[in-house]
Amino acid sequence: MTSRVKEFGDLEAEFNAYVGAIVYATMVTVDAKNRPRTRVLIPVWENVDGEPLGWLATYHTPVKAAHLAGNPHTNFSYWARGNNSVAIDATAEWDNALPTKERVWELYRRTSPRGAGYPLGNFWKAPSDPELHVLRLKPWRVQVIRGADLRSRIWRADGG
Repeated sequence: MTSRVKEFGDLEAEFNAYVGAIVYATMVTVDAKNRPRTRVLIPVWENVDGEPLGWLATYHTPVKAAHLAGNPHTNFSYWARGNNSVAIDATAEWDNALPTKERVWELYRRTSPRGAGYPLGNFWKAPSDPELHVLRLKPWRVQVIRGADLRSRIWRADGG
């Protein structure tokens, strides 16, 4: 059974629990011919003014950059044994300002939500490392599915 919620806060606890336990998400982008491409990554998420906002510390690879330049829409899918899952439809844009990188470095360090994240120092020297790039993820739809009974709840940024 699927229901819609008006406020992200109505499913935020379940979102945080699942994302924090699953950690790894499959990110989907599409190329200029609308062919999908997936990769497994670890984004972090926070609640800003009652809405989810995601961040992805990543490398600026030619494929990912070209896909997002042509179509900034992406999807992140989390799934765990037992069928607890989260699907996030979002737009992505590069935000490599140093204050953003410092904020994202801290979100990964403290894990956001709890359990999601890792020490970015494993891959980059510091927030100022030119190899560190950040994608700002603006969700427009979030679906949380509880595996025990397949209850599905959906939040949309437009309230619909």
